[in-house]
Formats: sequence, structure tokens, C-alpha cells
Amino acid sequence: MSTGRGPRIRWFDLHNLLGIVTLAWACVMGATGVLNTLDSMLFGHWQKHELAALLAPYHGLEPVRYPTSVARATAVARRAMPDREPSFVAYPGSFFSSRYHYTVFARGDTLLTSRLLAPVLVDARALKVSAVGTLPWYLIALEASRPLHFGDDGVWPFKLLWALLDIASIVVLASGLYLWIARRWAQQRRRS
Repeated sequence: MSTGRGPRIRWFDLHNLLGIVTLAWACVMGATGVLNTLDSMLFGHWQKHELAALLAPYHGLEPVRYPTSVARATAVARRAMPDREPSFVAYPGSFFSSRYHYTVFARGDTLLTSRLLAPVLVDARALKVSAVGTLPWYLIALEASRPLHFGDDGVWPFKLLWALLDIASIVVLASGLYLWIARRWAQQRRRS
């Protein structure tokens, strides 16, 4: 920052310095925000294509009317993926499942794999694993973008960094407004 110059020039230098940092921050927030906005479309595409391919052998069967116990279905899924923990269970007939299966979404225990879910289709009648799916690249990108966008992964240095970058963004906006108003006042003083 320049010394020996007016306060407006010092603010301008600070504004430019923080602006460089917050430009990268704003690009990350914008890109991850776009991905999060496309959430329902991406999951809908996954359901219509990848999930439909896993369910092709069940096409035409009568839907399950009285599914077995969800606890037993979860235990079956846990045995199929012992290195992962069940995150949530979609019941037969729901958006994330089929009319014949419980879909148990299992997650890992590391920082990255805790966001990446693997669907395990458990036949709701026979309590056996029909398929273990993997998320396609676009859903992996979506799930990986959530902690970047929201800063909610639970690690306090990460949250502190997010708070500092938010404050820097606010300072850039406030200093830009100050510089704009100061320039207008200076122009009016020169005219008069």
C-alpha cells in the first residue's frame, strides 16, 4: 500500500489487494453455487439413466406392497459394504429408490468419502442385495462442491478461512462504495 498519500488512495490500494483475493473466492462460490442449483436435475438424470439401468431386470414386476423391515435391509446393505456407514435409506416407491427396493446410501468415514454416497439396492421382498452402484462423475462433483460452497465440513480452520474470506468480500464491497462516493464528491468539488 502506498504511504504519504491521501486516505482515498490507501482505500483504493486496500480495495485492489482484497479484490484480487475475493475474485478467486467469488469464482469458487459462483461455480459451486451453480452446481448446487442443478441438484434436482442432476439427481433426476441419475435416476432416469444409471438407476434405471440397475433396475432393468425388475421392469414389469408387481411393486412391493408390504416391504420387509428397514432395519434388516440396512443390515444387509452394511454387510455388502462393510467399509461404509449407512447415511440414509430410501423406501420402496420413493424418488431415490424403485418400487421393489430399499436403497441404502452408504458413505465413507474420511472427509472426502463422507460426502460421496454409494447406493446399495436391497430387494424389499427377499432381503438380498440386487446391486451396488457408484455415483457418476457429475454427482461426485456436486457432493464435493457442497463443503466448498457452504464451508460446513466441521473442521474449524476451514470455517475460520470461510469467515475471513466472507469478511474480505464485505470489505471489498464497502471500500468500493466508499471510493465511488468519494470520487463523486471530489468531482462535485472540482466543478464548484
